[in-house]
Amino acid sequence: MGRRGGAGGRARAAGPSLPVHRREYVVMNLQGLLAKSRPREQLTAHLAATLDGAIALRWRVGTVSALDEATDGLFWAAACLAGLCHDAGKIPDGFQAMLKGQIKAWGERHEVVSLGFLPALIKDDHLLLWTATGVATHHRSLEGGRGPLLLAYGNASDTEWRDRLQPIPQNAAVELSIWLHGTAQGAQLPTTPDPQHEFDVIGEARQLFDSLWQWWEQPASHKRGLAAVLLQGAVTLADHVSSAHGVMHMRQPLDAAFRPQLERVLADKGHQLRPHQSDAAATDGHLLLRAPTGSGKTEAGLLWAAAQVGQISTETGGIPRVFLTLPYLASINAMAVRLGRLLGNDDLVGVMHSRAASFHLAGAICPDDEIAAARKAVSRAAATRLFRETVRVGTPYQILRGVLAGPAHSSTLIDSANSVFVLDELHAYDPRRLGYILAMAGLWEKLGGRIAVLSATLPDALADLFRTALEAAIQVVEADTTDTPLRHRLGLRDRHLTDPKSVEEIRQRLAEHEAVLVVANNVADAQHLFAELSPAVDEDAAYLLHSRFRRMDRSALETAIGKRFGVGCGRHPGLVVATQVVEVSLDVDFDCLFTSAAPLEALLQRFGRVNRIAARPPADVIVHPATFAPRRAQGPDFADGVYPRTPVESGWNILSAYDGEPVDEAQARLWLDEVYGTAWGQEWHDEVERHRQEFTDAFLGFAHPFISRDDLAERFDELFDGTEAVLAEDRDAYEADLHSADGDQKAGRLLAERYLIPMPYWAAPLTTWEKKLGVRLLNADYDPRLGLGQIRGPAVQAYEAGEVL
Repeated sequence: MGRRGGAGGRARAAGPSLPVHRREYVVMNLQGLLAKSRPREQLTAHLAATLDGAIALRWRVGTVSALDEATDGLFWAAACLAGLCHDAGKIPDGFQAMLKGQIKAWGERHEVVSLGFLPALIKDDHLLLWTATGVATHHRSLEGGRGPLLLAYGNASDTEWRDRLQPIPQNAAVELSIWLHGTAQGAQLPTTPDPQHEFDVIGEARQLFDSLWQWWEQPASHKRGLAAVLLQGAVTLADHVSSAHGVMHMRQPLDAAFRPQLERVLADKGHQLRPHQSDAAATDGHLLLRAPTGSGKTEAGLLWAAAQVGQISTETGGIPRVFLTLPYLASINAMAVRLGRLLGNDDLVGVMHSRAASFHLAGAICPDDEIAAARKAVSRAAATRLFRETVRVGTPYQILRGVLAGPAHSSTLIDSANSVFVLDELHAYDPRRLGYILAMAGLWEKLGGRIAVLSATLPDALADLFRTALEAAIQVVEADTTDTPLRHRLGLRDRHLTDPKSVEEIRQRLAEHEAVLVVANNVADAQHLFAELSPAVDEDAAYLLHSRFRRMDRSALETAIGKRFGVGCGRHPGLVVATQVVEVSLDVDFDCLFTSAAPLEALLQRFGRVNRIAARPPADVIVHPATFAPRRAQGPDFADGVYPRTPVESGWNILSAYDGEPVDEAQARLWLDEVYGTAWGQEWHDEVERHRQEFTDAFLGFAHPFISRDDLAERFDELFDGTEAVLAEDRDAYEADLHSADGDQKAGRLLAERYLIPMPYWAAPLTTWEKKLGVRLLNADYDPRLGLGQIRGPAVQAYEAGEVL
């Protein structure tokens, strides 16, 4: 492609001068220009609102030193100017005809036309190129992906550009340029209007597009490439907020007032801050917190977060966002409710996961008007997707998606700059996911973030990995467990959890009117045990909980379990059989536990569901050996088809020395250190580091920031996202809900989602795709109390029940 007018200079195309004295001409020519058709929105109104959104984002994020260094301090000026000018290119007659319904599609890209308004506005070549970067990339990639700009316009001649993008109403273009000048000056943006500038929108756009591509054609340094992606994110976010007429919260409720507020809440209950909570609140910088379940670990993390908010705000002038991440959806939902109560307002907390709208619907639904409730829930979830709240609870993977960059994901990255991250209960035994989170934590730090890791079971090996991943020092705070009451007594058995003798022992505890928790490693074992044990108690006192329920049934089960076995709900006999979804998903309290062997971290989490607040003498936690076998005919052994053999065996061998003894939670951490100190622990460490480097190389380079990353998105989804399916027998009910909200597709889909059953990503071949409804259908047995049963769909021979967690 020929290059003209590089970064150092721009030839001027012939055209009329700007009639800056013709102010009375402004209103007449711009009134009819639209930015949106549904709802109809005037172009200048949308541009002004997007500028307002960029300015608000600048105030909220504050100064990011890494970006200022990469852009010579021009980052926010470029973001605001790009927000102001991003849709100026919607002025051509073809685009306006499309918005007004006169033609079906224009077929060209308005953002390349928008470039033509910049040279008259910005004389500084460096600022011009950064601003052009934000304008050109707010919808499409330059290369790769869907409709890349370089393929569409890079080799087109001047004549082709004009033939494709004209006609443009010249008087309106001049008038819009005058309006842009005045608006930029009113916002105190660094512009230098030139009344004598010769104005040719398409000619200027063509030359600037060539200069822009020349600027980004060569690999960028890490800081420059990262700054480019974050600029794209800032412009895209401002545009989306403007289009949705949204408002971002400009206050962080976890601030200096949070500590005295929490102290008052505790005092009302006769309590005060514990030493580890005070130590966390006094920490300046990254934190590793070890504290047992029931010791106020979450409150310690929030106190730390509030302290970091104040420090980051002072340093950057921004309003830091606080992200609390947990591994399971149910625990996220419970934390959002809990945090809303602590802060005195549920509206201050965003829920950041794929089923956020369902969470809001469950909390707000009214039997008399569920459609209205669905609309409200959709709106609330959409506001969170637009980064409205400054406190958000979710999985780590929703934030990690920002590395996919591009117009769809780069906003997540700019929103995470100068933020506070509280990572609760990371699972060390999953080395790939842990490696990816460690890599991302390093990026958050570079963007001014501070990270805390909270865990009741934090081994030294994991602490060392975080020290490697982060450059700044990390302070370790440990709860004093000297006077901590012993909550559990360990018991080991020599038979599998499903063995008839095991079942009989559990029945005896049920006959003694105890609240009994049984945790199996896979769905098949859990369903078998429930069928064996549930007849021993009343129907309304027996529950099965795993991940393969329809959403509405899972929600009803969790609610019922919480009411009967929740902390503070009194002592009620009964039975819950579950898989590992119970480990951190419910605030429940049982009299005893029977569990399959698993990695020590998982076992300690399961122990934590028993005698939760140490209100009774040590309660029995009974561990049964797992069955080891390959998942298929060959390959390594897994415990009950789920966990790698070596860490499970190592944990079992350690526990064997303490059979029949109370569990000292301080000692439990030393057990973990022993597991990770083995040869397997070194292999685990090396694998985590390998995955950290893999993620860094694949996602965090940004040498070519505007080449599409669509190919990486599928890899990401396979790792972090599952799929969902609707039972064939529910198909008609699903379709009826889809169309139940009077044309409101989002509200209708939310109501229909009650029928969805989560499936692992690899299980998609077990389903068929229903194109009309946009959903997978699953031919299988199902019972509201038992969940998903036998699958009769395609590729059923590939299904192993033990593998579906």
